[in-house]
Amino acid sequence: MRISLLAAIGATAVALFAPPAAAGPVVAGGALGSVTTLPLAPPQPGSALRREAPGGPGESREIRARATAAFALVGVSWDDPRVTLAGSVEVRTRSAVTGEWSDWYRLSADAEDGPDPAERSSRGATVPLWVGPSDGIAVRATAPDRPLPAGLRAELVDPGTASGAGPGRPGERAESGAGHAAPRPGIVTRSGWGADESLRDPDFQYTGAVRAVFVHHTDTSNDYSCADSAKVIRAIYQYHVKSNGWRDIGYNFLVDKCGTIYEGRAGGVDQPVLGAHTLGFNSNSSGVAALGSYGSAAVPQAQLDGISKIAAWKLGLTGVDAKGTTTLVSASDSSRYPKGRTVTFNTISGHRDAFATECPGDVLYGHLPGVRSTAAGLQGR
Repeated sequence: MRISLLAAIGATAVALFAPPAAAGPVVAGGALGSVTTLPLAPPQPGSALRREAPGGPGESREIRARATAAFALVGVSWDDPRVTLAGSVEVRTRSAVTGEWSDWYRLSADAEDGPDPAERSSRGATVPLWVGPSDGIAVRATAPDRPLPAGLRAELVDPGTASGAGPGRPGERAESGAGHAAPRPGIVTRSGWGADESLRDPDFQYTGAVRAVFVHHTDTSNDYSCADSAKVIRAIYQYHVKSNGWRDIGYNFLVDKCGTIYEGRAGGVDQPVLGAHTLGFNSNSSGVAALGSYGSAAVPQAQLDGISKIAAWKLGLTGVDAKGTTTLVSASDSSRYPKGRTVTFNTISGHRDAFATECPGDVLYGHLPGVRSTAAGLQGR
């Protein structure tokens, strides 16, 4: 996933503390969190967007700054997942701790993670942004050359107050029967990070044996404490299910900046669970996401170690060499390769190797040779 930060743009700033829009919010969720949705409306009189609205087919929508229910992660979605959101979407949030408004942040409109055709999204959506405890929102969306997608709405995710991560499971030898099995690292289970299991689809989907691990970054901000990692993951889970319409969280595993490994999509950490992380190549692979944004920021060594450990163990379950290569068949023309093409990958690859994206960020991508070497060492190679 990819999110870029913009400085405040005063020339088009949306007026603050405007009256709420006429349409009320829709809230969906349970005791472990909720998603509040707010529709984007045409610019109101006096709005900078109205004054600068382009002629011709272009269009603008906004939510003028207003108080909201509590949330900590935000994104924008629209009705048809097949429609690309051209133009820009920016959000500004008010801290529930300090009462101060943030700068404007630009949300990526590209669907860089996603399920293969068998698991279609019910809505299009930007990638989400972790903003921490917040109670106010302003949103602006503009498209200079074409109409905006129908049904634009802000998705405000409250991760809830479920208990945080437990200690995980101690390392042990994998009982796979495969040669070069790596020790199983500690993994915080879904119950450990407080997953509300009523949200996801009740059944599980599996693929053939895992032959590759694709490394991602969630790009949801590095501004989180490791004590809050479970909250960030619960928020991403709700966004993937409630906003994107996926059957479950997209990643098979997540690793925070302290190196703690978390179970992602349900179905068994030692099983080849079909994820929604690398469009076209979700089968026979596992998606591991670094919690944070690593386009230019340094990656903590503990996080790199955690990625190495889970990749080594997961590949070692079936004897796959962490420093080797494998072949996968593209399942989507929307990937980097046409549907049906057989492609050779490193067994530990970056998301960008399979999809036209910056993920997992230049810095993390540059560490992948070291991750492969460390993982192979853990396999005894």
